[in-house]
Amino acid sequence: MPSPKYVFLNGEIVPWDQGTIHITTGAFKFGAAVFEGVRGYWNEEQEQIYVFRLQEHMDRLIHSQVFMRFEQILDTTQIGEQTLVLIRANEHRENIHIVNTVFVNGPGGPVARGPVGVSITTGPWAGRPHTENGCSAQVSSWQRVPDTSMPMRIKCNANYQNGRLAGIQALEDGYDTALMLNTRGKVAEGPGMCFFMVRGGKVVTPTVSNDILESITRATMLEIIPEYLDMEVVERDIDRSELLSADEAFYCGTAWEVTPITSVDKVALGDGKVGPIVRQLQKTYFDIVTGRINAHPEWRTPVY
Repeated sequence: MPSPKYVFLNGEIVPWDQGTIHITTGAFKFGAAVFEGVRGYWNEEQEQIYVFRLQEHMDRLIHSQVFMRFEQILDTTQIGEQTLVLIRANEHRENIHIVNTVFVNGPGGPVARGPVGVSITTGPWAGRPHTENGCSAQVSSWQRVPDTSMPMRIKCNANYQNGRLAGIQALEDGYDTALMLNTRGKVAEGPGMCFFMVRGGKVVTPTVSNDILESITRATMLEIIPEYLDMEVVERDIDRSELLSADEAFYCGTAWEVTPITSVDKVALGDGKVGPIVRQLQKTYFDIVTGRINAHPEWRTPVY
């Protein structure tokens, strides 16, 4: 897929190949950076891109900067506005993925807190390959990092090495992706996405105190499932042994959207196909994010 014309770097829109930082930066050496992955959805009929829950992503980006104790906390209202300007400059007319990153932009040791830089990238996004037919998940031997070691509830770049190892192992073992347990042996989340299952007529998901990201897409599910599917959502611990009793399951996240899980550890969930509840949830979610229905307009920021 071709690269867009421009990126945003430290106050300027620059050509794609000039969007570089030095190899000695804390971001490159130590993962001293925080980011937001955001989606923009193209509505062909309205000739509009809607950026989904931009304000909530910018609010979390503030919290992540504060937690990482950067010497300067960048104004995310301005970052959000610059994001829209960059999308227009790249003249996108398709679904896109946006990454806003705030990073330590200078040399120094692992405790360096600045200077602080910012980058924004936008690019076409065709979606995940398993959205339609579902994915297989492996309960990983890699445990989710506990809150006493790393702050998994924020989007720090360094956090994602934990999920990367689990994801690679799952692929090597013949699965599509991984499902991670925490150090208490309870279900946490996927390598970079949250987990939900349908069991006993209810939708169940781990609490945010199970070493998971405080996900904006997860929060969206908590709101739209009771509203549009008329089902109760229960936040609680989930045991590994419960997984194979699930009627349906799915991952959710900015990149994973609503992706069905059809098997865990090579055991089919339900009949091994995408179930009716997850399929209906997918339709509702995509109708909302693309603006095909008028529900929750406060979640959609128009670009044009």
